[in-house]
Amino acid sequence: MPDSAKPRLVTVTHEFFPHRGGIAVYTAEMAAAASRLGYAVEVWAPRLPKGVAEPAWPFQVNRLNIDGSHSLLNQWRMARHLLAHREHWEDTLVYVPEPGPLLSMLFLQFFDILPPGKLFITLHGSEILKLALRPLMRASARRLFQRADRISVVSRYAQRLLVDLFPNTAPKVVLTPGALRADFAQAKLPAPRTPGERVVLLTVARIHPRKGQLRVLEALKALPSPLRARLEYWIVGGHGKENYEPALRAAAADAGFPVKFFGDVPDADLRPIYERADIFAMTSMPHKLSIEGFGLVYLEAGAHGLPVVAHAIGGVPEAVIDGETGLLVPPDDSAALTTAFARLLTDPALCRRLGAAGQARALSHTWDAAAFTLFGKPAAPAAN
Repeated sequence: MPDSAKPRLVTVTHEFFPHRGGIAVYTAEMAAAASRLGYAVEVWAPRLPKGVAEPAWPFQVNRLNIDGSHSLLNQWRMARHLLAHREHWEDTLVYVPEPGPLLSMLFLQFFDILPPGKLFITLHGSEILKLALRPLMRASARRLFQRADRISVVSRYAQRLLVDLFPNTAPKVVLTPGALRADFAQAKLPAPRTPGERVVLLTVARIHPRKGQLRVLEALKALPSPLRARLEYWIVGGHGKENYEPALRAAAADAGFPVKFFGDVPDADLRPIYERADIFAMTSMPHKLSIEGFGLVYLEAGAHGLPVVAHAIGGVPEAVIDGETGLLVPPDDSAALTTAFARLLTDPALCRRLGAAGQARALSHTWDAAAFTLFGKPAAPAAN
């Protein structure tokens, strides 16, 4: 059908290209999938940094005068923009895919511009805890959730958390785990290694206590020296907000094996790094009110045939199946983490089995299925 006849779906977000991270990927891929379903999709996103060109998208992108942070100033600017366009909401579907605009919506619901034709919300985990922290915020969130037509969560863990803290959401919650980003759908398996070539263990995540790079490094340092002599640890990711990297670099200095810091790598350069790696590890831990609700990066590693080592926390066991696509260990058990690495370093057949299953699982998730679950198929226009 022509775009003018398609239902209008506006995605309101603070995390979109060129912002990096799983939520930015989730937002873009859900918009593309909704477009394929037959919606006329618009993404309202932060302004582009100077010198950054807008890629070609299969949907319309409107850039707002916000910088993408979750600051109070940006919350107000987003709310003001939505208020200025309130006349458009009556026949519009509005999608809030992440926490940034959710805070603006909590405020806007008191101006009677909500609900629009339909309101859809996706929750990832951490924001559920934060919304429930203070009584006024909790009451406001409960009211907004009551107005929503459908609320999706990225894992059963997040679903349990949401329903426990906000029981009124139970009838409208659906599960929409993420999938592979489009440019990773044809990932290559690791090439056979030559004798004597080091085993590369890889972490791709921002450098932050919640992502657990230091835990991985300390567990690797506890391996027997013959195993340490065979490995190399690659750390890909930009700086987080906390002063975590100096401690990580200090631990790397006397690791007894090479530790390479890549920094923040452009998306186009990530695939060759995955293709050279042999094992993937991201040992996320709860940090303050931040938790790992799922972890798209585990699917990316699986797509490249990498066995995964992770902590059994949050929604991670739904992204990494213990004993099938990777090895899960209890958090705060450094000995178990070292043992998991030793198993993979000494059992190539186990690595291949876990990697093959991980690739099959990664490919089984699709964005089209997630978008259909949340939005449904748009209704055909009424005949004249």
